Amino acid sequence: MLTGFRFHRKIMALTTNTNIEGFTPLVAPRTLKDELPASAHAHATVLAGRKTVQNILTGKDERMLVVVGPCSIHDIDSAHDYAKRLAALRHELSDVFSIVMRTYFEKPRTTVGWKGLINDPNLDGSTDMDRGLHLARQLLVDVAELGLPTATEFLDPFTPQYLDDLVS
Repeated sequence: MLTGFRFHRKIMALTTNTNIEGFTPLVAPRTLKDELPASAHAHATVLAGRKTVQNILTGKDERMLVVVGPCSIHDIDSAHDYAKRLAALRHELSDVFSIVMRTYFEKPRTTVGWKGLINDPNLDGSTDMDRGLHLARQLLVDVAELGLPTATEFLDPFTPQYLDDLVS
C-alpha cells in the first residue's frame, strides 16, 4: 500500500497531462517586446490615442470616437494597406472624428473553426501561437508608427502581456 508522498506522486503520474502529446513553450512577453520594440513615436501614438479616447468618453472632447476595421485580422498585408488608408482618413477628418483602427486578433464567439490570428496564424489549424503573437505585435508596431491608434479585445488572460503597450 502506498501512503503519503509516494502515494501522491503515483496518483499525479497517472492523472497529469494524460491527453497531452507535448509542450511548445511560447516566447516570453518581455522577449517579444525586446524583439519587436515600439519606438518613441509609436508610444506617443498609443498614449495620445488613450488620452483622446478618455477625453471623448468624459465629454472633454466633442468629437465622435470611431472604432473601425475588420471583425478580425487574418491577412497582414491587407491590414497594413487598410491602416495606411485609415491613417490618411483619420488626419483628413480629425476635426470631427477621432478614428481608431479595430485590430482584433482573437475570435470571441467562435466555438468551431478559425480562432483568430494569434491562435491560428496559418489558417490551417496548426495553432502556431508563437508566430501569431509575433505577427500581431509587429502589426501593432507598424500601425502605431503611422500615427494611428488601435483598439482590440483581449480574450485570453495571457495576451495583454504581449500587446498592452501598443493598444490605445
